[in-house]
Amino acid sequence: MLKLIEALTNAFGPSGFEEDVVDAVIAQKLPFELNVDAMNNVYLSLRSNTGDRPVIMLDAHLDEVGFMVQSIQSNGLISIATLGGWVPTNVPAHTVLIKTQSGKFVKGIVASKPPHFMSEKEKAAPLEIERLLIDVGVTCRDEVVTLYGIQVGDPIAPDVNFSYDEQTGVLFGKAFDNRLGCVSVIETMKRLSALGDLGVDVVGALASQEEVGTRGAYVTSQVVKPDYAIVFEGSPADDFSSDRLSSQCAMKAGTQIRHLDASYVSHRGFINFAKGLADSSAIKYQSAVRRKGGTNAGRIHVQGKAVPVLVLGVPSRYVHTHYNFSALEDVESTVALAVEVITHICDFPNRF
Repeated sequence: MLKLIEALTNAFGPSGFEEDVVDAVIAQKLPFELNVDAMNNVYLSLRSNTGDRPVIMLDAHLDEVGFMVQSIQSNGLISIATLGGWVPTNVPAHTVLIKTQSGKFVKGIVASKPPHFMSEKEKAAPLEIERLLIDVGVTCRDEVVTLYGIQVGDPIAPDVNFSYDEQTGVLFGKAFDNRLGCVSVIETMKRLSALGDLGVDVVGALASQEEVGTRGAYVTSQVVKPDYAIVFEGSPADDFSSDRLSSQCAMKAGTQIRHLDASYVSHRGFINFAKGLADSSAIKYQSAVRRKGGTNAGRIHVQGKAVPVLVLGVPSRYVHTHYNFSALEDVESTVALAVEVITHICDFPNRF
């Protein structure tokens, strides 16, 4: 699983430009039927699916937050537009990769005016994305365009390489929101493929463009037409900034079961069903009630005649920044609970 995590998290894939992540999934040579649509959504189907049983959809999104080249100034500095939600103060002084139309990657530094050249008023002013520029180490616009082939509209993503600390069991890298969700979908389906008859058809749907409005899931949920769904997320951890007892997402506290966020109110029966299975199987979990944020569950649960959705999150520190920490054991807990829910889904009382 570590090799899978490394391959997917290192892959370049801001919203709308998920091709390299799709290629990384295909390169795994998974034992599933695999299809990709025109929007970069990936569909994985168990070969035991019959097409005439209830469908449980396993969702995660492929994309990561990033940027796009908006303009290239005469001095060679590049202005950017955001793909997904960023806090401006988290962006400067980090390296990024710009992917050109030819597929070449160009390294750049997100620059802002040095304090030596700033007035006191400028230092006190709120930082805005529009004021940030990327420097690729040239002196004029012609070098950016001619030497590197960078154009307006090219995608940009953080430049970070994955690593794993065996002493702590902690993962380090970028795009844990939501490549760890994609890993959870794939690992869950691998384990299910080794089991006997599940009583349901299982379809993994790795969606594009979640960070810019859950657009991919709007398509995948219509294609899959699920009767049930499990949404996997790299959920933002808050244990580094809040008391452990009030934390809504703590690393090494197990998978996060989400009751509420800005995009959906959970299906109480489905959550109780999952918690009961977790308790009986000694799988670590934590409950979360989020005032803000959202997942693809917001799209999926209102499709068709409504879909019971369970959101399982892998606690991930510092999402929507360059660098993330997560615990491997929380990925394991997430996968373990998903497998339990799916293998016992026929026991779920249908009261809807």
